[in-house]
Amino acid sequence: MKIKDQKLSNGLRFISAPLPGTRTATVLVIYKTGSKYENRKTSGLSHFVEHMMFKSTDRRPNASVIASELDSIGGEYNAFTSKEFTGYYIKADCAKFNRALDIISDMVLNSKFDNEEINKERGVIIEESNMYDANPMMKIEDIFEQVLYGDTPAGWDTIGFKENIKNWKSEDFINYFKSQYGTNSATLVFAGNLPKDAKKIAEKYFSPLPKNKWQNKLAVKEKQNAPQLLVVNKKIEQTVFSLGVRAYKSGSKEEAAVKLLGVILGGSMSSRLFSEVREKRGLAYSVRATVEFYSDSGYLTAVAGVKNEKLEEALTAVLEEFRKIKEELVPAKEIKKSIDLIAGRLAIQLEASDDVANWYGFQTILREKIVSPEEFLKKMRAVTANDLQKVAQQIFRPERLNLALIGPMKDQKKLSAILQKFK
Repeated sequence: MKIKDQKLSNGLRFISAPLPGTRTATVLVIYKTGSKYENRKTSGLSHFVEHMMFKSTDRRPNASVIASELDSIGGEYNAFTSKEFTGYYIKADCAKFNRALDIISDMVLNSKFDNEEINKERGVIIEESNMYDANPMMKIEDIFEQVLYGDTPAGWDTIGFKENIKNWKSEDFINYFKSQYGTNSATLVFAGNLPKDAKKIAEKYFSPLPKNKWQNKLAVKEKQNAPQLLVVNKKIEQTVFSLGVRAYKSGSKEEAAVKLLGVILGGSMSSRLFSEVREKRGLAYSVRATVEFYSDSGYLTAVAGVKNEKLEEALTAVLEEFRKIKEELVPAKEIKKSIDLIAGRLAIQLEASDDVANWYGFQTILREKIVSPEEFLKKMRAVTANDLQKVAQQIFRPERLNLALIGPMKDQKKLSAILQKFK
């Protein structure tokens, strides 16, 4: 796959990633803005703006018209807001690509922020927030990042504070939109079965996108000298925990090794945590390792839901796996298996035009330089057992250890003692 990384006449970054073997094409418009770019008064506004982009334009006066037109081309469409980026995409039959471009360009250029629609959407977003709060497996990541980053934009939930959601007016949305949505923060990605004149078509639909002021985010400042613990006390039958360590940012020299450590520990049904916590001990139905790479920070964490009375055993088992992987070299066979798993999953993923669009779009936000799938796998295959051990010894340390927990936990002294024992 040979991509083109270009600029349109208005300065908008434009990436085209052709996949001749597919019948679909995806357009993704991704912005370098998200909840990390907010302050206490604007927390949640990035996500709320994303919702409002599907409501109305001059040509498409309400949400039903937009949805009906999107459905009429048989496409898949959605949007997402994260800590560091916000994106909008449509995936459709390549024969319908121009119609998809007409719709999405109208949305990102001409969306209205009508107070009546804003008032209706407040309830939708509050119920979305309630849904996350009611699901510990979905909520635990937010709690873990709160442990890591505290009372800062990086530690706040992307969905924002409910008191903000209830009070914003049209002017707040318009000001945010003018600041954060424009050529200084946006990247346009085409992926899939693309027309030969892709850049010319991109100019047709997106050249009106203006420059924007763009307010950058606060840099994450990581400071920790002992294990940290945060418990959300909740009367539920299963305790959900996230036990992990601070790691490295996207694009760091340690990234490949951290990624591989995550797969070895908990990236599959043959991984160490799955084998030990579920298969051998029967402590959890779901146990996994998650690796997160942001532009200025990162972490590796193990997530599981266990019987309340089995919590201490499960935490001890996870910490033992952390200890083993930093003290003992990972066998070559296990490294190869994990790299082959990554390569196989990536091959499946990159058959789809929307996944290809995301691959390149995300990197424009998180990295200084785009890495192709081939380059990524080359870096993974270059990781040795010694590399893994070196990075494991750097990250699996008491002063990087963090535990977030949702469950009925009145006495936290036992948990603190378990963390303190980790060396």
